[in-house]
Amino acid sequence: MDHPLPFPRRSGTAPNWRRVTIVLGAVAAVELIALLVVLVAVVLRPEKAASVTPATPAASAPAEAGKPAAGREPAAVADLPRGRTAVLVLNGNGASGAASGAADSLRGLAYKVVSVGNASRLDYSRSVVMYRPGYRGEAERLAKDLKLGVRAVGPLDGMKASEAKGAQLVLIVGG
Repeated sequence: MDHPLPFPRRSGTAPNWRRVTIVLGAVAAVELIALLVVLVAVVLRPEKAASVTPATPAASAPAEAGKPAAGREPAAVADLPRGRTAVLVLNGNGASGAASGAADSLRGLAYKVVSVGNASRLDYSRSVVMYRPGYRGEAERLAKDLKLGVRAVGPLDGMKASEAKGAQLVLIVGG
């Protein structure tokens, strides 16, 4: 028959393992929460602050005579007439004939269409007008002339000026 002997315990020599376990667990929990906060901040970055923050009174105030309001770009002015504005038309939605139909519409508006082809991607959900440096006014005029609700106007993105085949503007026809 077994008779366990009591373990002699010396006071103050052995740490209380329960207390140590609780303290180490609390430290680990704090570290986990800090890591989760950093992960959320990195992965779920807020979109551009300008689109989230409300307009300030200075930005919504009318511009002084001849000066744009703070934070706003001055209105671009088209220097070239439509007949001298060269446009490259690309199909970005994959629908057969979409680019050639848009090119015909541009020719009807007196634009100079230099070439028609396919974009590098065929998943554009909206039409896009891109411009070479110095031709923003012409790009905005083209977007208005199209009457397709083209709201995306920006500089050449993912495309070199040499790939534009001499055109000042590139129209990518979306879905």
